[in-house]
Parts: sequence; structure tokens; C-alpha cells
Amino acid sequence: MKNPTTISTLLLIISLSLSAVAVPSVEASEDSWASKESMPTARYALGVAVVDGKIYAMGGLIVGGCAVDNNQVYDPLTDNWETKKAIPSLVDAFGVAVHNNLIYVMGGDFGPFGPHKNYTNLVYNPATDTWENGADLPTPRGRMGANVVGDKIYVIGGATTNYGPDITNVNEVYDPATDNWTTKTPIPNAVCSYASAVVDNKIYVIGGRVKPFRNATNLNQIYDPETDTWSYGTPIPINGSFVAASTTGVFAPKRIHVLGADKHYVYNPEADTWTTATAMPTRRNYFGLAVLNDTLYAIGGSFHEDAGFTYKKNNEQYIPLGYIPEFPSWMPLLILLVVVIVVAVIYRRILSKSNRWRRGR
Repeated sequence: MKNPTTISTLLLIISLSLSAVAVPSVEASEDSWASKESMPTARYALGVAVVDGKIYAMGGLIVGGCAVDNNQVYDPLTDNWETKKAIPSLVDAFGVAVHNNLIYVMGGDFGPFGPHKNYTNLVYNPATDTWENGADLPTPRGRMGANVVGDKIYVIGGATTNYGPDITNVNEVYDPATDNWTTKTPIPNAVCSYASAVVDNKIYVIGGRVKPFRNATNLNQIYDPETDTWSYGTPIPINGSFVAASTTGVFAPKRIHVLGADKHYVYNPEADTWTTATAMPTRRNYFGLAVLNDTLYAIGGSFHEDAGFTYKKNNEQYIPLGYIPEFPSWMPLLILLVVVIVVAVIYRRILSKSNRWRRGR
């Protein structure tokens, strides 16, 4: 018969260990928004990127429709902004991507009245606060996304003229290691001003504008870089030109959040279904959307009201439904595994000591 003291000790250890694994309560309400420190410069059509826990807000258009070279960084831990080295050119409506802690600012407009689209590929190093040039885009354009899959950056679609019919279906891929571009299978339906996100190494191109230029679509076009093929998911519930999408899947369920104006749609890529969530407190379009530890930040933007365009500097934080602030979904299982191993080791030592005690009687 096992020693009752041994069993009691093991039960106590397991009880204490399981209490340590318990997920703490969420401090902020799920599916809710909170206001944070506003961006210093009100602007829209900007780009945002996250590196080392900080959010960089770059470029955009200010009052009067002038493109800017602003580079301002937000620290969620301190809720403060600071200014960094400006972008080498004035630019808005560009693609932005992060690879190996470098921020790539690709293409874009030169303001709403510029005659040409941008072809530049500007690379920012937050660690050194410096800029350098990468290989130019093969197709100059703006109003498109830039998405990282593996070690490459995919730039899909976009507009090649301002307010005109020239929306392109090109799918061009940049390799930062070789500083070269290649061409892949075009997107089936040419779009610009769409929302895009990456889930499980697939790129989702959602909504956007199609020819004629001001028409909007609800298409959900999915690109698989591994096979260089396109497919379709369930369309977003309304036709829309959304400014941004962002993904969750570590501290919250795996979803794509698509936001614009007073709409907030949530896509489940595994079930291929859409639901709705709480809309932003500040109604706006053409804002920047960043995700940090599965918490979303909507920054800047503009909205057309009766009195004309209003330019925003709002910075609003969103906590997704199902959000667990302390642990990613796999962390409790890892902790429990460690606990089981520790308990097994302790048990063997207690059992060994008990056997030696019996033999010595």
C-alpha cells in the first residue's frame, strides 16, 4: 500500500500547480475599444508597421491633400509618441511590410493631384533610425497592400493612375535577400484600395475598388504562394473599399479583422465565415491598422462629412473577442506538461526514499 503521506504530498503539488496554470481574468472587456494617446499629426492614407513592440506611423496626407514624409512611432507601454527620421520622399497610399525588423515602404501616391504613381522601395531600419533604397517596383502604383510570406514580400494589384480606370492585376514579389523582383500569377480580379492579411501562409485580398474606378467589390480572393494559385473565399457581407485588415491567432482566436467607417467584420478562415464585431468609436476611412500581441490599433484616417473631409489623429485600441492577455493559447498546455514532469520526478524520489526506508527497517 502506498504511503498516505506520499499521496497527500502529490495531490498538494498538483493542486498548487494547476492553480498556477489557471488563466487570469481579462482586465479589459473583450470586443471593446479604448482611446489612447493621439498621433501628433492628423493624416490619412498613411502606413503603419510594428517592430519590437512599437508602432510606426509613416507618410500620409494632411489637410489640403498634401503628402508628407512623417515618421512617428508609438510605444503602447508608455502611451507616448516620438518623431523619427523622415521618409526620404513625400508619399501616401503605399504598401508597407516588415521583414527581419526592417520596414519596407513600397510604391504609393505623391498626393491626390500628382501625375504619376510611385515606384520607390524605401527601407527603414528602426534600430539605427536610417533609410536606404531597395530595388524599384517593376510596376509603379499605389493603393495596394504589401504582405510577407516566408522570406518574400508580395505586392498585389493597385492603381497606376490617380482617380482613373487603370487598376492593375499584377502580382509582383520582392526578395529582400537578393534585392530582386519576380512576377507571379496575377490576381483574377484587378483591385485597389483593398484590405489584405496573411493567415497560414496565404494572402487574403478582401474588398476594394474595381473598374470603373469608384465601384466597390465584396470579393475575397485568396493567394497561395506555395502553389502560385488563386481561389475564392466567402465574400465579405457588403461591397466596400476598406482601408485595413489585421490578423489575430496567438492570444485570441485565429481571425481576420476588416474595418472601415462604421463597419467591423471578422473572418474565420478555417470555417470560411463572417461575423460582425464592435465598430471603431471614431468613424473614419484610410487609417492605419496595426496589431500587437493580438491587440489592434486604429490610427489616423479621414471621413467625408457634410462640411467636407475631416482629418483624424485618433489612436484607438481594440481587444478582440476571446482575447487572453497573459498567455498564448498553447502556453497553458506547455506549463501543464512541465508540471507533470516535475510531479513525476518528485514522486519517483519520494518512492525511492520510501523503499530505502522500508529496506532499512
